[in-house]
Amino acid sequence: MRILISGASIAGPVLAYWLTGHGFAVTVVERAPALRKTGGHVVDLFRPAMNISEKMGVLPRVEERATGTNRMTVYREGSRRPVRADLSKIFSATSDQHVEIMRDDLSEIYYAATRDDVEYVFGDSITAISPDGEVRFENAAPRRFDLVVGADGLHSNVRRLVFDEESRFNTFIGAYLGVLTLPNVSDLDGELLIHVGVGRTAGMYGARHLGDARALFLFRSERELDYHHRDVPRQKELLRGAFAGMHAHVDRWLDELDRTLAFYFDSITQLRMDTWSRGRVTLVGDAGYCPGPAVGGSTSLAVVGAYVLAGELARAGGDHERAFPAYERVMAEHVRGSRAVALSAAKTLIPTSHLGVWGLAQGARLISALPAGPSRALVRLTTKSARLYNSVTVDDYPPTPTASGGRGGLAGDPGGSLGVE
Repeated sequence: MRILISGASIAGPVLAYWLTGHGFAVTVVERAPALRKTGGHVVDLFRPAMNISEKMGVLPRVEERATGTNRMTVYREGSRRPVRADLSKIFSATSDQHVEIMRDDLSEIYYAATRDDVEYVFGDSITAISPDGEVRFENAAPRRFDLVVGADGLHSNVRRLVFDEESRFNTFIGAYLGVLTLPNVSDLDGELLIHVGVGRTAGMYGARHLGDARALFLFRSERELDYHHRDVPRQKELLRGAFAGMHAHVDRWLDELDRTLAFYFDSITQLRMDTWSRGRVTLVGDAGYCPGPAVGGSTSLAVVGAYVLAGELARAGGDHERAFPAYERVMAEHVRGSRAVALSAAKTLIPTSHLGVWGLAQGARLISALPAGPSRALVRLTTKSARLYNSVTVDDYPPTPTASGGRGGLAGDPGGSLGVE
């Protein structure tokens, strides 16, 4: 049985790993000419995703590439005295298993775990998917697959082709996110530096193995801003306008916008779909149920979703008419929880009032100052994220082959390849 996955970031390689382990033949197509190394931002893996990574045999590499950020300094806009907090204690209070890692590093680790057993096709993209499984590409000849999975992110090409306009499923939660790569101008070593004001938060952090750093920008907007998600100059203009005059530190970070080699900007948008499947096609990760970039634990959710989808397909013997609904039933509660977490996190991370700004700084100080037991209890009482991350459980899907077929060309597929790099 042959399965095509669109997207080689996080969910795509994890899904490919488990599908291959269950005996399915997998092809991953990626629009970028090579594995994306665009700077990326930091992501969090919580207990369920770490357990899945351990089953994949990659947890030591994940932990090795952890950022090592363990301290936080918070400046309230207009105040000269910073608040200092112990990030490691805050993380441990939120979840009993957690690692912070750069997104590009995590993608590379998952890709490396699959590249010898999975057909990867870079520099191509799907243009059409027929109900009988024929797939057309921008560059390669058409091929036929039994199933197609969109693992291609918030602006999923597969979702657009199969479910029509993405705007029907988007729920803007009133905020934007920007990330840029820049020199470690503040000489940060294991420290997250944050400036917080009403409706805007800017931070800078590094990683122990990086020679550069990342600046993160979060800001509120009552209305959706006018820009295209590929119009980088316009995005930089919006970011400058939102953070003008916040602090000299932030001004220096913004000065790097014209020199940065890597830049990311997007709305913090939730996808709310009644179903992620149609016919032979389904969606996984941000392509199907993005809770909101940077605020909803979307990376852990994508890893769990990929594992569950592969497991349900194996359990159903490749019968997608049974597997897809089962996959959606298992993930439904986790997806609803992640949406609630995202709304709560956005409210906390981008305060709407001066009291909220004060509360963010003092709350971080209090949690890090308390002993481990009381700090954990406080976090669990006051945040939805801790309750969600510590309650997520999924079935064990032993990697026993249930589907026939191996890699290589399909019947009726001249050449048997899409031009794998």
